[in-house]
Amino acid sequence: MAAPAPNAGDPSPLSVWPGTAYPLGATYDGAGTNFSLFSEIAEKVELCLIARDGSETRIPLDEVDGFVWHCYLPNVVPGQRYGYRVHGPFEPENGHRCDPSKLLVDPYGKAFDGDFDGDESLHTYGLDSLGHTMTTVVINPYFDWLNDRSPRRPYHETIIYEAHVKGMTATHPKIPEELRGTYAGLAHPVIIEHLLELGVTAIELMPVHQFMQDQRLRDEGLRNYWGYNTFGFLAPHNEYRSGAKPASAVSEFKAMVRTFHEAGIEVILDVVYNHTAEGNHLGPTISFRGIDNHAYYRLVDDDLSKYMDYTGTGNSLSARHPHTLQLIMDSLRYWILEMHVDGFRFDLASTLARELHDVDRLSAFFDIVQQDPVISQVKLIAEPWDVGDGGYQVGNFPGLWTEWNGKYRDTVREYWRGEPATLGEFASRLTGSSDLYEATGRRPGASINFVTAHDGFTLRDLVSYNEKHNMANGEDNRDGESHNRSWNCGVEGPTDDPAINELRERQIRNILATLMLSQGTPMLLHGDEFGRTQQGNNNAYCQDSELAWMDWTLADKDPDLLEYTQNVIKLRKRHPVFRRRRFFDGRPIRSGEELRDIAWLTPAGVEMTPEDWEADFGRSLSVFLNGQSIPEPNQRGERVEDDSFLMCFNAHDEALEFHLPSGIYGNHWEVALDTSTPTGIVKATVEAGSNVTVGGRMLLVLKRMD
Repeated sequence: MAAPAPNAGDPSPLSVWPGTAYPLGATYDGAGTNFSLFSEIAEKVELCLIARDGSETRIPLDEVDGFVWHCYLPNVVPGQRYGYRVHGPFEPENGHRCDPSKLLVDPYGKAFDGDFDGDESLHTYGLDSLGHTMTTVVINPYFDWLNDRSPRRPYHETIIYEAHVKGMTATHPKIPEELRGTYAGLAHPVIIEHLLELGVTAIELMPVHQFMQDQRLRDEGLRNYWGYNTFGFLAPHNEYRSGAKPASAVSEFKAMVRTFHEAGIEVILDVVYNHTAEGNHLGPTISFRGIDNHAYYRLVDDDLSKYMDYTGTGNSLSARHPHTLQLIMDSLRYWILEMHVDGFRFDLASTLARELHDVDRLSAFFDIVQQDPVISQVKLIAEPWDVGDGGYQVGNFPGLWTEWNGKYRDTVREYWRGEPATLGEFASRLTGSSDLYEATGRRPGASINFVTAHDGFTLRDLVSYNEKHNMANGEDNRDGESHNRSWNCGVEGPTDDPAINELRERQIRNILATLMLSQGTPMLLHGDEFGRTQQGNNNAYCQDSELAWMDWTLADKDPDLLEYTQNVIKLRKRHPVFRRRRFFDGRPIRSGEELRDIAWLTPAGVEMTPEDWEADFGRSLSVFLNGQSIPEPNQRGERVEDDSFLMCFNAHDEALEFHLPSGIYGNHWEVALDTSTPTGIVKATVEAGSNVTVGGRMLLVLKRMD
């Protein structure tokens, strides 16, 4: 075809140079762009430059090094749209699905334009998908980071806030409408101010890698809201940009990170390297499947036309293949070095550890991460399970990793809803889960403590519903977890009963206090600080609506809960005894001392016996935390000294008398937190040796005065 004048939208390559095999993807150097694509199965690869009018210029890639096809095009600049056509065998029975009629997006694409419209050409061999698929966009990699620096906050000082880019900003009245639902909106001063006043130190963003919409959801008038349907592992999702140009998502994301860092807040990404948006054997061919299906995916051994599915989404990436593993590592390094993020939470991380079928703690993925000088230095958080056999691996990840502690979530839920025989388990989770992490040389910070997350009930719904209410998802309420360990406090859903509402508020405060005063790294779900509800929907993955977005009016409707959350976070941050770097050992740290670093007491004020721990009716206990017995020094090597605390837990439905220990434990106590009050603050002092009433389903935290 005739070549138009060169510009950012219409290709006019004057010549084709050999280029280089690395880096993979499209790399602009100020004068032109290098293109590079891996495919071991390909017999021919064509780079397709897409003009503004949708027409296509095909450029055969004649240079191949180690199965990497490449070229360099002078005059091709940022904004250029492109894709690939890969010629090779279409033999599904042998695991090969090459189809040159498909315009394929670049697995290393850093920006995307357009949409996948669900046309039959995305699914059927021989039908051209040009015009029905997204295109990859060449980006300008240059950005003025000014003096940006990562906060690099240690885990014991970290408080994570799990959030959604759109959900956080879609309805905020003080954010301009054109910025709502965008990276720029998330970096707006009102969001930064809210997070700083709350006291969190890191924001963990639900998936922002480029993802696609599921056709089934489109057909039902729903949308993939959560974003766990990734195909672009190096590109920020383009729907979260405010600018008109596709590549503006990159600069806006960088500006957002820079703004968070200026405020001292780390940015952690929820990443989905376990599967892609192409789904099962009936899914669309948009990238990996048409480039080298057998290399990128785990296929069923005795039926290579099908995909192994450890994720429940239709396929699993083959992290054991060197080029797929390289894609994952290159992606992680890109987000650290070029996008300046501070860490990652790995969705269904057990999938990445599967060498053959079983989860292998020493798999190639973990070996390479351990040795990588860039990736190994950021926060690495595993969701330590998948849906395959043996996939539940809480506590079994290598020493470099922290983990979403599912056992913490389950135990705290069970305890506060009054289930019997949970005291021993509860004590372990409260003190950092040494039974899970100490054997691998990890410290309490390895336990990412959470009670609620995006997947499941919000905290408000956890105390308001016994059953899930997911009919709006269009699956007849079959989707979502059915065993939630929730308790509605006597009535399902909203009620006008003041006693039930008061109990629910107290239960929320109990759980928030437990979360923030446990050893480990706490994670708060966005909106729980002022009672966000999803009306009992515990699987809002497809609810891109006010049902799942933040309702900022709640901050005014329930200011006490917001203030309470701020207060309990302040309590944690002010007192290192609640965020020790090392586990308790149950003995004095200096010779000659009687007082141990921790003591477990019955409500009668005497030390717990084995019989007390094993009593299946036990729902109450107190724990003494010795602030003068913290063995680890601070960052300057100085001794850490703190106040001592007594935490009185009562999960019974009736009030109990707690006898306050005296003698070596101290003489006077003051109330540091009282979950029976709306803001948790009560000015009161009590004498050691006396009794104090702890109401039903209540936590009382006392600070030793002398």
